[in-house]
Amino acid sequence: MAILNFTPSSMFPVTIGSARRTSLRGSVIKMQKSLINTDPPASPGFSLCTCGRKHFLGEATTPFLPISPSYAAPSTTPNSTEVLNQLRPPKPDWYFELYGYFRSAGMERYEKEIAVYKRKLFANLVGKAETVLEIGIGAGPNIKYYNNIPNVSVLGVDPNPKMESHARKSAIEAGVKSENFKFIHAVAESMPLEDASVDAVVGSLVMCSVTDIPQTLKEIKRILKPGGLYLFVEHVAAEDGTFLRMVQNVLDPLQQVVADGCHLTRNTEDYLLEAGFNGGVDINKVSLSAFYHLSPHLYGVAYN
Repeated sequence: MAILNFTPSSMFPVTIGSARRTSLRGSVIKMQKSLINTDPPASPGFSLCTCGRKHFLGEATTPFLPISPSYAAPSTTPNSTEVLNQLRPPKPDWYFELYGYFRSAGMERYEKEIAVYKRKLFANLVGKAETVLEIGIGAGPNIKYYNNIPNVSVLGVDPNPKMESHARKSAIEAGVKSENFKFIHAVAESMPLEDASVDAVVGSLVMCSVTDIPQTLKEIKRILKPGGLYLFVEHVAAEDGTFLRMVQNVLDPLQQVVADGCHLTRNTEDYLLEAGFNGGVDINKVSLSAFYHLSPHLYGVAYN
């Protein structure tokens, strides 16, 4: 949703760090960090949140595809529809259509810059996952990264039912067979899937806008098989006291209104470390030059 333009007089250096943490808040956390230099960032631009299913304004896109029947597995959470309606009250069809229309085309700049990190991240799925669930799948920009997985089956969860046509289009373009892609109309806090039913969960710019992060992570752990992987890419709050954090604090209320609940100041890393994944969490941090107010980003893997 690009309605503002912002170009700071200077940029913070772009660095990548990594840490592996397995203990909860209050425990002794052992960390190993590494920093590497990257090329100097391009002149930063400013656009409102590109988060998962939250991007509302963008460029023109291709026509809608016919919507195939949706899928829902036998539910262990019979109130998932009620939770959906409570957390995401129904909106007029024209809103969902317009939102889906622009969401399918407005991520090009972001996806181009984040691609190098996504390719590295999604390589973890090869040989380890056949059934992949993506929460907040939106228009399906990540599906192309699954085509290296033999016989992959993709389940996509999103509260916007009009995203299905766009996600299906992405699946077709990625070479995923029609019968191997299923769309689930639900929120990440309550997903109609059986316990231990998927090999991997993927979340890309989702935790910024879910209503309940701990509950979402609890659901992810529930539906993952033992030893399953949770891959994440999230924008998070900048460090306290920095100019960037000041910018985020000022823009956060507007961001939530314009970007359908997206928060700029969430400390998602803390939630990931506190979730209690049995195999721990690998976290990498990176800054994006073209999306100044959405830096830094976290990407990594949690091991169930």
